[in-house]
Amino acid sequence: MPGISSINVVQNELMILRYSAIAGATIVTVLALAACAPASPHDVGSSAQTSSSTDFSQSDIMFAQMMIPHHQQAVDMSALAQTRSTNPDVLALAKQISAAQLPEIEQMRGWLTRAGASMDMGHSMHMDGMLSEDQMTKLSAASGTEFDRLFLEGMIAHHEGAIAMASMIADSPNTEAAKLGSAIITSQTAEISDMKTMLARL
Repeated sequence: MPGISSINVVQNELMILRYSAIAGATIVTVLALAACAPASPHDVGSSAQTSSSTDFSQSDIMFAQMMIPHHQQAVDMSALAQTRSTNPDVLALAKQISAAQLPEIEQMRGWLTRAGASMDMGHSMHMDGMLSEDQMTKLSAASGTEFDRLFLEGMIAHHEGAIAMASMIADSPNTEAAKLGSAIITSQTAEISDMKTMLARL
């Protein structure tokens, strides 16, 4: 029969093992809770800032500052078509241009707001394809087939200028900017083809 001292040693060892198991389970539980807990606002912000690749570059900002008035002129030209043309194809195209470019204007204004940039460049800059004041005056004064010709010729040049500008951001690291640049190139290239066909029918 084992001595009392041996029994006490065994009991002590069992107690130590029991406490170790409890402590281990507690540690595992705490770690599991910590893993499930939501990150603090500071952690979320730091993570987003670290992993973000969506900051607008200077080229993105410059593009938006130039393309907003460029798009606006296309919208203004399209508005003239509604009261000066009776050609169904021209009228449909004008509506299509406005429907596409008005939201793009708002999108680019959003970029500038998020970037804390001015809505314009602060100085005059020539933009490819923009109609001069004299050309806009002639377009406003025209009607019927003459308007259609001036509108289509002017809008083809306008689109070609927009495509050249969009190439600035087509490969931007900012996915939103790159997507818009590619969309402008694709849609306006197709519209140029359609306008050339319409022009040949006049």
